[in-house]
Parts: sequence; C-alpha cells; structure tokens
Amino acid sequence: MMIDEQKSDQRQAQFDAKIAADISIEAKDWMPDAYRQNLIRQIGQHAHSEVVGMLPEANWITRAPTLRRKAVLLAKVQDEAGHGLYLYSAAETLGCSRHEIYQNLLDGKMKYSSIFNYPTLSWADVGVIGWLVDGAAIVNQVALCRASYGPYARAMVKICKEESFHQRQGYEAVTVLAKGSAAQRAMLQDAINRFWWPTLMMFGPNDSESPNSAQSMAWKIKRFSNDGLRQKFIDNTVPQLEALGMTAPDPDLVRDATSGHYRFGEIDWAEFYQVLKGQGICNHERLEAKRRAWEKGNWVREAASVHAKKMAAKNQAA
Repeated sequence: MMIDEQKSDQRQAQFDAKIAADISIEAKDWMPDAYRQNLIRQIGQHAHSEVVGMLPEANWITRAPTLRRKAVLLAKVQDEAGHGLYLYSAAETLGCSRHEIYQNLLDGKMKYSSIFNYPTLSWADVGVIGWLVDGAAIVNQVALCRASYGPYARAMVKICKEESFHQRQGYEAVTVLAKGSAAQRAMLQDAINRFWWPTLMMFGPNDSESPNSAQSMAWKIKRFSNDGLRQKFIDNTVPQLEALGMTAPDPDLVRDATSGHYRFGEIDWAEFYQVLKGQGICNHERLEAKRRAWEKGNWVREAASVHAKKMAAKNQAA
C-alpha cells in the first residue's frame, strides 16, 4: 500500500511539474482523475455547443437574401460540424466514447452554451451571431490554444482560424445592414438588443460564482478568468458597435478614462441560470432536434460499425 501511495505521489509531482513548466499533458500521460473529468466536461460542452450552434443559423439557409449569403452560411454551418468532430475526437482521447458523451447531451446531463437557446428571428440575427457570438467565442478560444491538454489545444488552433473568419463574415454582413435602409438598420438594432446580454453571459458566471473556473485556471486548461475574458470582449466590441452607428442595450455602458476599460451594467444572471436549467426559449426545441437527428442517423452508425468489423476481420485474415 505504501509503495502504491509513493508511486501515486511521484506521478502527481511529475504532473504538477509539467503544469508549472507549461509542458503539454498528452493522452498517454498520467493525469489526476479530477483533471481528466474536468476536461471531459469542458471539451464535451464545447463540442455540444458547436453542433447545437448549427441550428439557429441553419434556420436561415433556405431564406438567405442572396445566393452569396446562402453559400457563406452553408460553409459556416459545415465548419461548425467540423469543429464538433475535432472536439469529440479530443474528448475520446480521455477515455470516454463519443456515443457516451453525446448521449449525455441528449439526456440533459451535459450542457452547451446558453446562447444557442435563443431564436433567430430575422436575417440580422445571422450577422449578429457571426459578429458578436463568434467574436465572444474567439476571445475565449484563442486562450485555449495554450490549454495544458495537448489534444484540446491543437484542435483549438484550427478552430480559431475558422472562427476568426466567421467573425469577419458576420461583421461584413452587419455592416451592409448598418449602411442600408431605415428598416434594415432597425432590424439590426433589434438583433443587437436581443443578443447583447446573452453574448456577455457566454463567458460564464462572475468569477466569485463560478464553480470550475479557478481550478481550470490552476491546471492551465483556462488561462484567463470569466470576468477578464468578458471585459476583453466588451473593450474589443464597443468601438465596432460605434463604427456601425448602433448602440448596446445598456444605459450604464461607458468608457472609464482612467482604466481605459468600458464599464457595463449588471447582467441578469437569473435569466442565465434559467436557461441552463432547460427553461430557455429554445431549450426543448434544440434538444429535440438533436434527438431526432440521432435516431434518424442510427442506420448510418450501424452500417459503419458493420463495415469496420468486416474490414478488421479482413485485415486480420491477411
């Protein structure tokens, strides 16, 4: 027993030394179970957010105003599916099956970003999602390119390149609306009003209320706090908002000349937690859509499994 404890202490010390030295933890390396489970939770929720996040924008593929806009939106939704694939693959390196982690989503045992439980009511929503929502994702995800877990960090490098492109596409789309007719400008302002606060909620609860942020930062899975990332996003975005001639639905938003940061009003955290509990506008609709897709795709998974077994047997016989 003492030998086992000594070996465990040595492994823990080696793990801690790697974290301190910014040496990536790889799939075959020893890691504390709490670290592994934290990663499965975070990467799983991230993957779920990518695949559920396809739904609000896919709602507008058949109604895009031009063929160019339709092609751009199709490409973006396809990218999001790819991001989910990268992340589910990264999660599998931690010893959990893709089937299990996806079933946890369908059963409501794993969450996804709260922002995707809001409806896309107008074409302007698609541009605002690209600009604000993907902009917030980039602020959060660029830091994840330096996450301590190697497979996660490497997946994020490609994802961030594509998300950056999505953000530029979104801003280009809202710029066209901002320069358009009075009706188009009003449509854009309405979309900003509805998505501004939910976008700020994407970074998670205030640091004092977050149950996982501090530990994730200690393990260097995350590099910055929720509040720090939220502030960076606001500082980046308000000048863009002003350039568009639009306003945020926040009367308390003002630039602090001393710090150079923008101060903002209180976020309605009651709404955030209500959405997380499954009581958002589109919670039921989003999960039901994924359940239907999972059931309809069962024959594909079965066929792929049979083919894989046949190929394995063929290779073994050879």
